[in-house]
Amino acid sequence: MSARRLMPCDPRAAVPAVAVARFALSLVAASLGACATLPSTGPSAHDIQEGAAASIHVVDVDDSVMRRLLERRANKLFSEVFPGLPPHDQIVLPGDVLEVSIWEAPPALLFSSAAGSSFSSATGNRTASSALSAASGSTANVTTLPQQMIGTEGSIYVPFAGALAVAGKSLRQVEADITRQLQGKANKPQVLVRLAANNTAYVTIVGEVANSTRMPLTPRGEHLLDALAAAGGTRQPVEKVTLQVTRGATVHSLPLDMVIRDPQQNIALQPGDVVTAFYQPLSFTALGATGKNDEVNFEAKGISLAQGLARAGSLLDTRSNAAGVFIFRLEQQDAGDTPPAMAHAPIAVVYRINLKDPRAFFLLQNFPMQNKDVLYVANAPAAQLQKFLNLLLSTVYPIQGAVSLTK
Repeated sequence: MSARRLMPCDPRAAVPAVAVARFALSLVAASLGACATLPSTGPSAHDIQEGAAASIHVVDVDDSVMRRLLERRANKLFSEVFPGLPPHDQIVLPGDVLEVSIWEAPPALLFSSAAGSSFSSATGNRTASSALSAASGSTANVTTLPQQMIGTEGSIYVPFAGALAVAGKSLRQVEADITRQLQGKANKPQVLVRLAANNTAYVTIVGEVANSTRMPLTPRGEHLLDALAAAGGTRQPVEKVTLQVTRGATVHSLPLDMVIRDPQQNIALQPGDVVTAFYQPLSFTALGATGKNDEVNFEAKGISLAQGLARAGSLLDTRSNAAGVFIFRLEQQDAGDTPPAMAHAPIAVVYRINLKDPRAFFLLQNFPMQNKDVLYVANAPAAQLQKFLNLLLSTVYPIQGAVSLTK
């Protein structure tokens, strides 16, 4: 007997279709209930807005927030922190080595030729100034005393003048003091004092430089980049180096790139300054619906959020929620708003930018990225729906094919 074809209205044919439909509906209901468990790279924009704990502040970035961030980020310049001082004569201190030369008009009363020879013999040779006087036919007698280091008491000894306190004085002042002490003893004395060894007026350069060193300062007035050159330059790229200047209790830092670009930041150095070159590999982490999820390095001078998004591959057009761009950051609290015990405890802050608003693109250009920031772009709701549909179809079609095989 030939098989009889079943019409669509036949109950025996309708049962499998009804069963499939009922199963699909139950699957839809179950999937909708479990929608939150669909695979995701992180929370949705709604989760961040509604589920943030009390200790986390979600801040929508606008013009006022941007101004506050820029004011907080504004870094004082070297020219503001270390005001320039007028040029001054070099000051000698304990540890410096001085050389004293004394001229006496004829007839020499104290420093005769014999005396001059005896003083010169102490150094082993006749001084160049004495030889010059003899060659020029000058009748003035010059005597160069042996070099002396200023002792801890801050004085040196000059024959017929005695011990003279010289620490804290300029070379011109020391010359005047010696001349004054020799008046009435020597015949029209004239004195020249030379700094033979500068052991106190120097700058220390350390850190990421080719050779850590101490650079002596001269009356010419050495500057910040002079110290860096004396140390052989930096061992790292210029854009990743920060210079720190320590002067007494004042410590301040600026990116080296800024010092090079702005001559006013190439400040004159003072004795005792310490220049430290730091290598600071700053970075932020990009997560979520961005072109690449990665740690992104940036320069010491800093970058904006617009630059950060570009380096992270921008937003994925097929997944991202333009209204859900977040920056997770730990910030220091303002001392005036918190108890002293918690003044240094960081607080968690989440900044949100809605890129569906065209004005937000101007904010992107100024929003400052900071080291260890986390940039997160949430998935769009449609992306979650697409995931659900893909899951549904991948589940229903195999079942429907299995039912068809049983017919």
